[in-house]
Amino acid sequence: MTLHAASREALGLAETRLGEVLGEAGTDPSAVGEELLAVVALLDRELGLRRAVADGSAAPEARQGLLRRLLESKVSAPTLSVLDEVAGNRWSSPRELTDGLESLGRSALLTSAEKAGNLDSVEDQLFRIARIVAGQPELEQALAEQTAPAEAKRTLVRSLFADKVDPVVQLLAEQVVLRNRGRSVSAGLDELVALAAQRRERSVAYVTSASELTEAQQTQLAEKLQRIYSRPIALHVEVDASLIGGLKVKVGDEVIDGTAAGRLDALRRQLA
Repeated sequence: MTLHAASREALGLAETRLGEVLGEAGTDPSAVGEELLAVVALLDRELGLRRAVADGSAAPEARQGLLRRLLESKVSAPTLSVLDEVAGNRWSSPRELTDGLESLGRSALLTSAEKAGNLDSVEDQLFRIARIVAGQPELEQALAEQTAPAEAKRTLVRSLFADKVDPVVQLLAEQVVLRNRGRSVSAGLDELVALAAQRRERSVAYVTSASELTEAQQTQLAEKLQRIYSRPIALHVEVDASLIGGLKVKVGDEVIDGTAAGRLDALRRQLA
């Protein structure tokens, strides 16, 4: 997510408020996250409302009052407190306001998983879903289809993953699908994997192996990558027999290709 200076400042203030709200006794982070994402959907549908809430020429109190009148009876007090902060700050554009609000919703859902001790599982499930989608082009296309009704795409996600994943994972996956705006759904899910890893102060290494790695091999690989990158590494491993042998590791934009297929490709390029 790329934001201009005013939006970055507004998001920082809203993140602080969100942290305060989620730290209060009795607040359900999952409910707050779900409500914030529902407001994102509302603002995406209602262009006039989105522009009014992001209108920097209007008084902050007027923008806050507008949202309160619409949502006071529909969302919880903790969510309303976060929305007050969002509406009261200056954003660079209406789109950046909704992007920031989406970020807050995601953060609240991941906080819910963290507090429940499920963040490891949520991260792994998001990775698995991303690999399923990436491995089935027709599914990726169906989920990314911008002209398809939102409810149809939501139903598709639920039919695929309901009762098979953590509720937080389902909500996050639905959000990626419903708001993908033409980008790859699997890439959007990978972004969430990285966000989950960051909450544990780790970087993500996407490992593709020609064969299954034992737990001992994964531990050894994680330790080696940690020494290379000087930070903890979260491994996400998938098997691809077409690699013939070896491993391919991607950390951020860097790819370490130690596969037989990779070496053959390099040789072909040299001979071309």
